[in-house]
Amino acid sequence: MTPREYLEILHIAERLKDTPRHCTTTNRRTESVAEHSWRVSLMAFLLKEEFPALDISKVISMCLIHDLGECFTGDIPTFLKTDADRSTEDSLLAQWVGSLPDGVSADMASLYAEMDAQQTPEARLYKALDKLEALIQHNESPIDTWSANEYQLNQTYAFDVTAFSGWLTDLRQEILKDTLEKMQREVQE
Repeated sequence: MTPREYLEILHIAERLKDTPRHCTTTNRRTESVAEHSWRVSLMAFLLKEEFPALDISKVISMCLIHDLGECFTGDIPTFLKTDADRSTEDSLLAQWVGSLPDGVSADMASLYAEMDAQQTPEARLYKALDKLEALIQHNESPIDTWSANEYQLNQTYAFDVTAFSGWLTDLRQEILKDTLEKMQREVQE
């Protein structure tokens, strides 16, 4: 890869810094997709000891690249994203990945295929962390920034993707406890 090719990849990825997500931060600032991807990656890094049999470097790589398709489409919340939206994002991402220098293109394409198949423990861990981070962020954001459907979603979302791991199931239960406490405080105020 030439320095110019490297810079071009970074220029595309920089778009995620300006791509807003559905969530807000504790201080009510709209979160960017880049911030979400960073924290999902940090979450993976912190789990080296909990998942010693997994290739955590691969999980971190998955977390870093998982939302690059949103460079081209923007962020669409899960509960609003249609199959047509997914197809458009996947197509644009595949086109871009295919245009990258051979080594990078092959590595990324391989990771995306593994992530989509959800057959390896690494892919399942990445997917669980992606969903859990959104719940954690909602619990950190002011409750009046939640949409009406998120009161229910925050209580039910992501249990399916954590079921393969007792540790992740326990984490999901802790997140639910935080959600219920947050909702209870709202009722009391």
